[in-house]
Amino acid sequence: MMTQFEEAYTKAVEKASASTVSISSASAFHGPPWTRYWRRGVGSGVVLDSKGHILTNYHVVDRAERIIVTLADGKVLSGAVVGGDEETDIAVVKVEGLSIPPAEFKDEDGVKVGQPILAIGNPLGMPGGPTVTSGIVSSLTRSLQMYPGGGLKVIQTDAAVNPGSSGGPLIDLEGRVLGITTAVMTNAEGIGFAIPSKVALDIAKQIIEHGQVIRPWLGITGFDANSRPAYYYGMWAPSGVFIADVAPGSPADKAGIQVGDNILAMDGKPLAGLGDLLEGLRARKVGDKVELDAVRQGRQGKVSVILGSRPS
Repeated sequence: MMTQFEEAYTKAVEKASASTVSISSASAFHGPPWTRYWRRGVGSGVVLDSKGHILTNYHVVDRAERIIVTLADGKVLSGAVVGGDEETDIAVVKVEGLSIPPAEFKDEDGVKVGQPILAIGNPLGMPGGPTVTSGIVSSLTRSLQMYPGGGLKVIQTDAAVNPGSSGGPLIDLEGRVLGITTAVMTNAEGIGFAIPSKVALDIAKQIIEHGQVIRPWLGITGFDANSRPAYYYGMWAPSGVFIADVAPGSPADKAGIQVGDNILAMDGKPLAGLGDLLEGLRARKVGDKVELDAVRQGRQGKVSVILGSRPS
C-alpha cells in the first residue's frame, strides 16, 4: 500500500504526463550536387490549450521544416511552428485534432529552494511515451546567458534532464507546471534549468496573438556588477548591473545613462544582477516610465527613462 507521499508523486505524474508530448523535427540541408539531407531532432512539449497549441523550446523546432507530435497514447499528429523566441528559448507549435487536456500551470511565486519537483520528458527520443525524474528546486537565483549581454532568470533543479527532454514540464507534487525545461550543463552532473511558467506563458501568448514578441527597450548592454567583465574594467560591485554599452539614440542614451554606470534598482526594487533587470523590463510595456537608481564614479542618483520599442 502506497504512503500518502508516494501517492502524491504518482498522481502528479499521471496528471502532467497526459499533457506532455514528444516533438520530432526535421530540417533539410544540401550536400553533394542534387542531394538533400535531413537533419533530425527530438524534444518534448506541453499542451497549452484546447485549440491545439503546444509549448516547447525554440531550439527544439528552430529552422524545422517538418514537425511530428506524438501523444502519450501513441497517437501521431502533424504540427506547424506558430512562432518562437530565441531570447527566452520558447516556441509554440500547433496541431489539429488534439484530444488531450491542457496542462495546469502555476506561477513560480511561492516556490522554495528544496521543494520536491518532477521533470517529465522524452529522453533521447526513446519510444514508449514520456518518462519522469525527480529532484528538488536547487536554486531560484540563477540566470542563463542566451546571448551576449543577456540574462534569463531560471529555476535550477537536480532532477535528471537528458537530450530529448527539452521543452518538457517541471512540475510540483500537484501536477502543476512550474517551468519549461530548457538546458542542462553538459560538463556537470545533476544541474538542469527551466524557464519559469510565468515567463513562458507570457511569451507564448504574444507569439499566438502577434506572431512575435514585442519588448520594451532600454538600449543597454550590461553584465552583473559582480561578474568578471565588471572586474576587468574596474567596476566590480557586490550587486547591480554594470553598463558596458549604450545604444546611440536609445531611451537609455536620451536619459543620460553612460558606460560604466552601475544600475542598483528599478522603481525602487533592488537589482542583484542583469537577470533581475531583464525580468523587470519584461513586466513593462513600451512607453512606460521607469526610475533607475544608478551609481557613477561613487555618486548615487536617480534616472527616469521612457521605454521604447526594441528595434527588429
